[in-house]
Amino acid sequence: MGLARTHAVALVGLTGALVEVEADISGQLPGIILIGLPDAALSEATERVRAAAKNSGCPLTRNKLTVNLSPASLPKHGSGFDLAIALACLGADQMVSAGSVGRVVHIGELALDGRLRPTPGMLPAVIAASRLGHGTVMVPAGNVEEASLVPGVRVIGVASLRDAAIWHGATLAPIPVDPILVPRDAAAEAAEPDLADIIGNDDAILAMQIAAAGGHHVFMVGPPGAGKTMLAARLPGLLPDLDPEASLEVSSLRSLSGRAVGHALITRPPLEAPHHTVTAAAMVGGGSGQIRPGAAARASHGVLFLDEAPEFASAVLDALRQPLESGMISIHRANAVAHFPARFQLVMAANPCPCGQYGAPDLDCTCPPSSRRRYLARISGPLLDRIDIQLKVQRITAAQLRLAAETPRLVSAVARGRVVEARAAAAHRLAGTPWALNSDVPGPWLRGPAARLGGAATAILDRALERGGITMRGYDRVLRVACV
Repeated sequence: MGLARTHAVALVGLTGALVEVEADISGQLPGIILIGLPDAALSEATERVRAAAKNSGCPLTRNKLTVNLSPASLPKHGSGFDLAIALACLGADQMVSAGSVGRVVHIGELALDGRLRPTPGMLPAVIAASRLGHGTVMVPAGNVEEASLVPGVRVIGVASLRDAAIWHGATLAPIPVDPILVPRDAAAEAAEPDLADIIGNDDAILAMQIAAAGGHHVFMVGPPGAGKTMLAARLPGLLPDLDPEASLEVSSLRSLSGRAVGHALITRPPLEAPHHTVTAAAMVGGGSGQIRPGAAARASHGVLFLDEAPEFASAVLDALRQPLESGMISIHRANAVAHFPARFQLVMAANPCPCGQYGAPDLDCTCPPSSRRRYLARISGPLLDRIDIQLKVQRITAAQLRLAAETPRLVSAVARGRVVEARAAAAHRLAGTPWALNSDVPGPWLRGPAARLGGAATAILDRALERGGITMRGYDRVLRVACV
C-alpha cells in the first residue's frame, strides 16, 4: 500500500491557492473516495479519472483509494483537479515516480479517453503557482501557449494522461493522440472600428477624445440613428495600449471567463456591451458554484457600454455605483470572498423618450411630458452623479452629410496620439501624487492650493452648487473634466 501527493491550484476570483492532492491506497473494499470540500463537478472526478486511466493503459488499483484535497476548509470548484488526482493515484500505486509527481503542479481536466481538455483560468492559476514558489507546471497541450505567458515557469504540455504518466517515469509506449485545443476567438481578432467612419457630430467626437484622455464616464442622449453606438464602439480604439500590469490582469480575466488568450498577452483595452436583460450577477459577477467575473470586471481597463440604458433593471444599474467609486468588485459568499478589478470607463446611451423622437427636428414626439420624465428617471440620480460627461447627440442632416464628404475626417490613430499626449501631460502635472488620470484625482486636491482655480472660473459652478443644481461630487467632476 502506498501514499503519494502532488499539487493543484484552486481559484477564488483571480486569487489562487495551492491545494495539496494526496492519494492513499488501503486494503479495504474497492472504490475511490474524494474528500476535502469538492463541489459537484469535482466530485465527479473519480469516474472521469478511473475511465481515463483505464483507456490510457494505466488502470487504477482495485484496492480502496482515498484522495484528500488539502486544506479541507478551502472550497474547490471545477474539473481542473483531474490530472493531479490521476497522477497522485498512479504515484501511490507506484506506476509513476511519486517523487517526480510531488515536484510538479498539475492542472487539467480529463476526457474519458484519457485526453486532456483545456481548462478555464489557466493563466491566473499558473501565476498563483509561480507566486507560491512552484517553478514547474504540467498543463493540457491546448493551454501551453497561455501558461507560457508567465515568466520564470517551466511549462510541460501533455495531450493525454498516458503522456503525463510517461513523463513521470511510467514504462509505457507513447501513443500519439490529437490534442484538444481552445477554439479561436474570431471576435477578439477583428480589427477595431475607426473613428473616421463617423460623419458629423464633431462635439461628440471631441467628447470621446476628452473621455479617453481623462478616463471619464460618458452618458449620451439622442434619437435612434444618431450614432451613439458607433461612438461608444470607437472609444476603446482611442485608448492607449495597456501597460504590462493591466495587460496581465485583462488576460487573466479573459482566461477565467473561458475565452482564448492566445500566444501573447492582450494589449488593447476590452469592450463589453451586455444586453439590457442582463442580471445583476451577470453584470458584476457571481454564480451558484464557482464565482465568475461579470461584464463589469471583464471591461476592466477598457469600456463598459450600456446601450438603451433606461431599459436595464434599476438594481443592475445601481450595482455599478460602488465599482465606479472603488474600482473593485467584491463578491461575498458564505465560505469565500472573491475580488475582481473593475476600473472601467462607463458609457451609457439612451433615447430621449420612449418613442425616441423628442428633440428631433424632423419628427414629432408622441410621448407626454410625464412619460419622458419617467423614462430617463429610470437611471438614478446617484449613478448620473458619477458620470463626468453628459451630451446630446443629434441625427445628421443632408447638408451635414454633403459637407462631411468634402471634409477630412479624424482617424482613430491620430486621435489616439492626441490622447497619449494628453495623458502624458496629466502624468507630468500629477507627478509626485498617487494618480495618473484626471478621473482618479479626488476633489479635495482639485480644490486645494495645488490646483485651485480662480473665483471667476468657478463662479457658475459655485452658483449651481448653492442652488442645489449639482452636488459636491458633481462639482468635483466638472473640475476634473476642465483639467484636460
